[in-house]
Amino acid sequence: MKKAMPWIVVLGVLAIIALWAANVYNGFISAEEQVDAAWAQVENQYQRRSDLVPNLVATVKGYAAHEQETLEGVTDARARATQITIDPANATPDQLAAYQKAQGELSQALGRLLAVAENYPELKANENFRDLQAQLEGTENRIAIARQAFNEEARAYNTLIRRFPNNIVAGIAGFEKKPYFEAEEGANKAPKVEF
Repeated sequence: MKKAMPWIVVLGVLAIIALWAANVYNGFISAEEQVDAAWAQVENQYQRRSDLVPNLVATVKGYAAHEQETLEGVTDARARATQITIDPANATPDQLAAYQKAQGELSQALGRLLAVAENYPELKANENFRDLQAQLEGTENRIAIARQAFNEEARAYNTLIRRFPNNIVAGIAGFEKKPYFEAEEGANKAPKVEF
């Protein structure tokens, strides 16, 4: 009986360690799923914006036919932005930067389109255009909120996998740090407003 006692203690300790590791691993899975869900919301909002673009372009086209270059720029930027897809489970900072760059180009193209609309009072008064513009503004706000939520989930996940002793299980199981959305280059400078 005395010889069996040390083995029971060793087996008990190993069982406790195994249960702890399984619990930590399951926590990583839950946190990773939250990051993936937050990423899906980011993509959902970008898709919403992308879906609004053809309607906005068609509405402006009727009033500003000679602004063809601007309209084509928006259409091309939309096409580039929708071609890039990211698997959040394997996302790298470079992939996220490319995605963000393509979406930024679409934002700039839409900004030029809305600036062109300022030259057409009849267009600005058009109810469809006003509705689309309001939907686009709302979507831009939703995108910002979804990106913030993604960054918060990525931060929580990254913190979880980097803390000791969780980092041991994360290293063994292959959990890696998730990238963040970052401000676009030059965003730290205030734009010049000239009248």
